[in-house]
Amino acid sequence: MTNGNSVRVVAAGDHFILPSLITEALGRELAAEVRELTLGWPLEPFGPVAEVTEASDAEDELIESLAGAQVLVTQMGPVTERVLDACPGLRLVVVCRGGPVNVNLDAAKRHDVRVCYAPGRNAAATAEFTIGLMLAALRRIPQAHDLLARQGSWEGATYYTYEHSGLELEDLPVGLVGYGAVGSRVARVLCALGARVTVYDPYVHHHEIHGLRVPTLDRLLRDSRVITLHARLTDETRGLIGARELALLPKGSVVVNVARGPLLDEGALCDALESGHLSSAALDTYGQEPLPPDSRLRALADRVVLTPHLGGASRAVAEKAARIAAAEVGRWARGEPLAHCLG
Repeated sequence: MTNGNSVRVVAAGDHFILPSLITEALGRELAAEVRELTLGWPLEPFGPVAEVTEASDAEDELIESLAGAQVLVTQMGPVTERVLDACPGLRLVVVCRGGPVNVNLDAAKRHDVRVCYAPGRNAAATAEFTIGLMLAALRRIPQAHDLLARQGSWEGATYYTYEHSGLELEDLPVGLVGYGAVGSRVARVLCALGARVTVYDPYVHHHEIHGLRVPTLDRLLRDSRVITLHARLTDETRGLIGARELALLPKGSVVVNVARGPLLDEGALCDALESGHLSSAALDTYGQEPLPPDSRLRALADRVVLTPHLGGASRAVAEKAARIAAAEVGRWARGEPLAHCLG
């Protein structure tokens, strides 16, 4: 709390959540003295804090900028124990993403620093991206584009044959593994397109869902020609879809993953693609990111659609994240309960 004084904030943005977006959003919430800082991407942008502790340059930049500041708003800045030790005046950290994976939470608790995050900021963008990847995989859009635009070949016209043509969503059985903020949006769009949607999520108990709820994952897999993953990554869900689960899918099925890479056993997926049991897959997330040069997926370009973790990237997401973060800073400054705070 500020006791009536202007809040001193460091807006440590990057090339997605621009510092100027944070500053503009803060200006609508409260009087604040804002110091802007642009950080580059850390070496492992989607990993836990233990994997960014070696980003000493970013730590040094943060420590220098946080001198005299009470609040840090950031997307990827490594809020490590070293940073917290060096910034005793820091009282609030707001992370512009769905979880504060770049914050050492134990150290923050020891330093009495509140930690907030921005849930739901990319649900719509990720859902739309999921539908886009699904359509791309079903209709071979990237492969046809590559043949025509890059290779100058009309050979993509072979997809206008019965044997090689794709599947349409209308009347297609599509199974959703997970029915949270993203999965529920995907289900609504799929139903509007006429797909026959089934849902498996033992943790969601909505009375009404878009589609048919099924009691087991095995039942969903046996009944689906396409599955799309929307589960959270936990110890329980790591490797949720492996060789056994993929074998339950009907021959020629499609797998889509815009959630978290480790939900899916990539080796088993490649085996199923190479054997022809699966016709294609569309992936935006991977077990190791960036995707290694020797990944088997790269050799399956005619059967996969691969994007570099772009599902949550839209201008609206960046603007929404900045607004959510600024609102938390405003609540903290006014002494109001925080909406998205850990602990």
